[in-house]
Amino acid sequence: MKSLRELYKVGRGPSSSHSMGPEKASKLFMSEHPDADLYRVILYGSLSSTGKGHRTDAAIIETFEPHPIEVIFGDPSEEGLPHANTMDFFAIKNGEVIATERIMSIGGGDIRVQGRPDVDAPDMYPEKNFREIADYCKAKKIRISDYVYEREGNEIRDFLFDIWQVMKTEIDEGLVHTGVLPGDLQLQRVAQHLYNRRHIDERPQTRENRIICAYAFAASEQNADCKTIVTAPTCGSCGVLPSVLKYMQENKGFSDEQMVNALAVAGVIGNVVKTNASVSGAECGCQAEIGTACAMAAAALAEVFEMGIDQIEYAAELSLEHHLGLTCDPICGLVQIPCIERNAVAAMRAINALSLANFLTGTRRISFDTVVKTMYETGRDLDSDYRETSKGGLAVVYVRDQLGETPNA
Repeated sequence: MKSLRELYKVGRGPSSSHSMGPEKASKLFMSEHPDADLYRVILYGSLSSTGKGHRTDAAIIETFEPHPIEVIFGDPSEEGLPHANTMDFFAIKNGEVIATERIMSIGGGDIRVQGRPDVDAPDMYPEKNFREIADYCKAKKIRISDYVYEREGNEIRDFLFDIWQVMKTEIDEGLVHTGVLPGDLQLQRVAQHLYNRRHIDERPQTRENRIICAYAFAASEQNADCKTIVTAPTCGSCGVLPSVLKYMQENKGFSDEQMVNALAVAGVIGNVVKTNASVSGAECGCQAEIGTACAMAAAALAEVFEMGIDQIEYAAELSLEHHLGLTCDPICGLVQIPCIERNAVAAMRAINALSLANFLTGTRRISFDTVVKTMYETGRDLDSDYRETSKGGLAVVYVRDQLGETPNA
């Protein structure tokens, strides 16, 4: 498994696979072919279907500036693609194509170049799944956070501390801003309203729900507005993990050091999913993004409350299992509806998973590795209309209802 530096990335929204990945691919291709006088990129699959709403073309054009670049939205139903987020790059000089490259945006801001071995950072963790990690930690009588520091060195603590600061900032700034998010939906920001809307007789449980949801909305609205966020594990799911941790720190007095430990554990959970399945909505639906984020948040909470490894696993497993089959069907191809609300719902579900793990760990029958494998198989079985193409589900029904159309019998 890769370093947690490859999981938690600081960047601009709205999408790790549709804006951060194409930006990274553009930088790579341009650096390798600097002599071209014109560039061209053809987007396929989910990038073609929802690239406009995800600002894929804008991310590519801005990266190539001041060099001319033609962005072409190809056939979204192209068959035989190596990944649902596939791009073909062309370097052109004096009217002739001098170089081509097929690059895939595989989720979480990562890319893969067809025909090349992975050129990303080397593996930092020899363990391949959660069971191997748990066995290692139990044998050495260490916590999962200690395992991270052992494998990556203590300098990863500084990196995670910086990530925590950005996470808090994205929430704080999201609570300050109001107005309308970019895109055809003209969706109003509501995080500030939710944060300030308190009742005189509000019960503690109601307040907890409202504040955590406000934090999740704040981070997600920042992402939708193309502001700086942390992938956790993706841009579209960036609000789940920081919202629960920020609330718990403020209300339970947990230190920044404890938050760093929590991010380390959450990172391991995200890494296991990313290594053995996918965190890409275009590949496996929203279960891969929001489901993984929920699992990361539940595991992080279990860490700050000093639960054991089995309880951490159960909290993560519960969270991912009960997102199985969740489709990715963004209206108008925007990371707004239902994406923003899903961050808030998943944050509260992480807290529920924590409570169940606290009481019922000894009764569980499903391992985290099993549910990760199930999620991947479920995601691959989903019709492509429900994998970030905006061709099915809520994305279609909403537009049809707005137009007053009746579906064909």
